[in-house]
Amino acid sequence: MPVFALLIALGFWQLQRLDWKEALIARIAARSTAPAEPLPPPNDWARLAPEAYDYRHVRVRGIYENDKEALVFRGAAPGHPDVLGPGYLVLTPLRLVSGGYVIVNRGFVPLDFADAARRSAGELTGEVEITGLMRPPEPRNFFTPPDRPDEGRYFTRDPDMIAAHFGLAEAAPFTIDADDIPLPSRWPQGGATEKSIPNNHLSYALTWFGLAFGLLAVLGSLVFRRRKW
Repeated sequence: MPVFALLIALGFWQLQRLDWKEALIARIAARSTAPAEPLPPPNDWARLAPEAYDYRHVRVRGIYENDKEALVFRGAAPGHPDVLGPGYLVLTPLRLVSGGYVIVNRGFVPLDFADAARRSAGELTGEVEITGLMRPPEPRNFFTPPDRPDEGRYFTRDPDMIAAHFGLAEAAPFTIDADDIPLPSRWPQGGATEKSIPNNHLSYALTWFGLAFGLLAVLGSLVFRRRKW
């Protein structure tokens, strides 16, 4: 019964995915709530593997270059279900005291606050220390619209593209999602990190197993009827 075997195999595959997803969720929770550590030095950036640093809580000092802001569109505010409607993530280069740049996701702003002049009170000037979560570049898919760097509009967190557009030398290949800290104005609202990852693998596994044994029951019923005839 090849179909029965296939359905059972799919069920066990989903159970393996369940173990992987639960480990991932646990790792995200542990890293994102750990005390902030110093950001790895620029000499180590090229050797960092995304799975080794994703959601790692770090701290760093530098100066924001607020005139080099990039806006990444979002249909809703990541990490803030109470904030309704679409808007943008505000990504700003942070020139590090130790040298180099890191693109910082300072947080979410609604569409009406896309213009930096409307939230100037929320811009940080001078040397600052920030804490936040390291994140790898965001992948694109077939449905992702093209970025428009000349307009300051993006649809993915792509630090290489942003750094290239602004001519930033020695920019990190990752971004930092800044923590939600009090600002003179509400926007941008930090802590814009999506940490809730769907975990439906158990229900998928039960579905495949259910289909398998349902198929077995139907075949058994047919065999029983033929013998009865």
